Amino acid sequence: MDPEILKTLVNKNRGKSFFCEHNSDELTSLCPSTRLPDFYSFKVIYEPEEKLIELKSLKYYLNDFRNDELYHEELANQIFDDLKRIIEPKWIFVCLKAKVRGGIDTTVKRYWKRI
Repeated sequence: MDPEILKTLVNKNRGKSFFCEHNSDELTSLCPSTRLPDFYSFKVIYEPEEKLIELKSLKYYLNDFRNDELYHEELANQIFDDLKRIIEPKWIFVCLKAKVRGGIDTTVKRYWKRI
């Protein structure tokens, strides 16, 4: 997975208060224990400052996890850290929901706000 895939656009509405929400049900990675695919619902919500995430690059970035062996928590935190670094938002929230496996629902959420 290469975070440099992520590209940004200039926020032409800087100074206005709004947030962006992007969702995908196409995120997959491999379980490190079984090497079987894990399927996820992904959501990111953020309040932009100067940059917006370019959606085509976000799709390619998420697809790039397909062959990576990551636990749910590692995947959520990797995506969060990369997006936070690339778009430098006022605040950001990431939610990663694993599709049910073994009868257990798992959701990993992380939030950060600039002070």
